[in-house]
Amino acid sequence: MRRLLPLSACLALALACAAAPASAATDALDPALAQKLVDWRRDLHVHPELGNQETRTAAKVAGHLRGLGLEPRTGIGPTGVVAVLKGARPGPRIALRADMDALPVTEQTGLPFASTARATYRGQEVGVMHACGHDMHVAILMGVAEALAGMREQLAGEVVFIFQPAEEGPPEPGEVFGAKRMLDEGVFDDAKPDAILGLHVWAGLHTGQIGFRSGPSLASADEWSLTVTGKQTHGSRPWDGVDPITVGAQILLATQSMLARQVNIVDSPVVLTAGQFQSGVRFNIIPDDARLVGTLRTYDADVREDVIARFERIARGYAEAAGAKADLSVVNNAPATVNDPDLARRVLPSLQTAVGADNVVEMPLQTIAEDFSQFANVVPGAYFFVGTTAPGQDPATMPINHSPHYAPDEAALDVGVRTMLRATLDLLGQRE
Repeated sequence: MRRLLPLSACLALALACAAAPASAATDALDPALAQKLVDWRRDLHVHPELGNQETRTAAKVAGHLRGLGLEPRTGIGPTGVVAVLKGARPGPRIALRADMDALPVTEQTGLPFASTARATYRGQEVGVMHACGHDMHVAILMGVAEALAGMREQLAGEVVFIFQPAEEGPPEPGEVFGAKRMLDEGVFDDAKPDAILGLHVWAGLHTGQIGFRSGPSLASADEWSLTVTGKQTHGSRPWDGVDPITVGAQILLATQSMLARQVNIVDSPVVLTAGQFQSGVRFNIIPDDARLVGTLRTYDADVREDVIARFERIARGYAEAAGAKADLSVVNNAPATVNDPDLARRVLPSLQTAVGADNVVEMPLQTIAEDFSQFANVVPGAYFFVGTTAPGQDPATMPINHSPHYAPDEAALDVGVRTMLRATLDLLGQRE
């Protein structure tokens, strides 16, 4: 049997002074790789692209992977990039995922590498910005790929690098979100991974901290649309028509009472929010219809179905009582993200080794959503958060993800690479 190099030797290309696992919390990346991470991230930040339009980003990623001796598959979903790194010996197959898309947000950070990009989003010209930190995610996974490619002769198993488009959603209504589309187009057809890992930079934690929890972590995200059809009439004579605005308002208020009085939100939290209420064109005309659009966030599939059924009954009942009609449609953009408990037990020690046990905090449930859950519904998944608020600053007062002022601490790039690398190597069995 061939004698394998110890882990400290395997990591020599990626980590400086990587000795025993006990010191891993203070290990830093090789300065050359650390600088590459910053350069990649800033280049991506200056050139953000909306979902399903990440052509430049995908080309940069694919070129990097080819330079590492890999053979990336491109054009999946439609701009996704996938590559497989095969170790020298048989072993598990671990997938790592990074999302690539930016948001229709006009940057206001004042950074020297701030985005000035413009694009069209749902018919409107908008600024485009990596306001959620996906530029950080791409740079981190590019760094992990480079580190692992440099030690492939010591690896047992395979690593699948997935660079995904359209996590934030496609620019046009009706298009499919990135993770589901990649799955539909066969991203796992060659061989299904044994597990998948993902991360997200997070303003709510300090740089150097990792947030993680077992079980439900992020909410399911449903986009709902309610159309109330009434009867137009003059605003001075409401009795001659059926007012869809009043009916819509009654339905919306009733859904909040439903959550407060009919759903056990202690066991499984629920949020139902309306983000749009559109109706009418003139101050003294009651219109024919009203349209409400919003989001539903849940953590349990059965609770989700129950809330939707109650919503439908409420809408139908109030509409019938007023002589109107109500039509509710609900589209799920992402299931709940649930960290597989068995995988979470295996990953937690890796996170603690990477940054120190005191720097791994248990995340509370988050009502944000992530289509990483699509992958994690097919294979066991683990998803963690990487803090981006610099020491000395209060995370509670910092601009959060999706803000035009969001400016993550670039030191988090180092933390993200080391943490993802440590977890991947441990799942492959490469521990000293």
